[in-house]
Amino acid sequence: MFKLKEGFSGQRAIILPQAVVKAMEQHELGRELHVTDIGYYPKAEHHYRERPQGAEEYIFIYCTDGQGWFEINGVRHKVLPNHFFIIPQGVPHSYGAAQSAPWTIYWMHFKGEKAPLLASSLGVGECNAIDIQENSRIEDRIKLFEEIYATLERGYTHENLFYSQLCLYHFLGTLLFITQFRQAINSKDRNNAIDLAIHYMRENMEKEICIAELAGFAGYSVSQFTSFFKQQVGVSPKHYYLQLKIRESCKYLDFTDMKINQLCYKVGIEDPFYFTRLFTKIMGCSPKEYRKMQKG
Repeated sequence: MFKLKEGFSGQRAIILPQAVVKAMEQHELGRELHVTDIGYYPKAEHHYRERPQGAEEYIFIYCTDGQGWFEINGVRHKVLPNHFFIIPQGVPHSYGAAQSAPWTIYWMHFKGEKAPLLASSLGVGECNAIDIQENSRIEDRIKLFEEIYATLERGYTHENLFYSQLCLYHFLGTLLFITQFRQAINSKDRNNAIDLAIHYMRENMEKEICIAELAGFAGYSVSQFTSFFKQQVGVSPKHYYLQLKIRESCKYLDFTDMKINQLCYKVGIEDPFYFTRLFTKIMGCSPKEYRKMQKG
């Protein structure tokens, strides 16, 4: 049996591979601002982090429910619903959920040449309250956060990375220019065959799905589906499915004590050695190394 390291369910997180982060840092556009880690922790009972040496990135935390706290330079700040705060790079800190009413948070780590300016403009190291009005558009802001998450979850193509980067500018802009955001027009999401196929992959993570099965589910021939999928996502369906399995395995490494030779079966890979090679190829480090570098 395995046990959850933290006692809250529904948690999600994406940790970008080191090679992807380095590539963004070296790109003319990417080095300006980019996400390195992103996640969502609902009712995060017992959630606690302490970094005596600080973090390499800026840490953004947005509380939507419950309560929590963070401490910088010996000063503790109380965090309530509709509060957000940003912890600066390299500064020792700690934060955690309140015991009586643990917080629900959306969080991300980000850095880049523009990060210090944006963080400073948003009140880095301070607890910032978002006043609630009739046109607050809280749900739209959350949808934008989810768009960043979903884009990165679809893979690490240049298009996805740069789109997530621009979404990050937009997301931070909704807090920096809150009046303009509240006056803007709402947007609507669309579902398509690729979304349905990806959903089918996620629902069958413990299996090995063939391309013909995916194509049939999406309503295309194998050749049409493969071509359309690669055009939309940037990689073949098989390659994306393997990426998805590795991202799913990261959740088990992050949130459970499950052994490698156990969790590989949870993502439909029976050979632990093949799983380790595949994980290392995609994430840039072994599963054991990844578990040691857990953040959030």
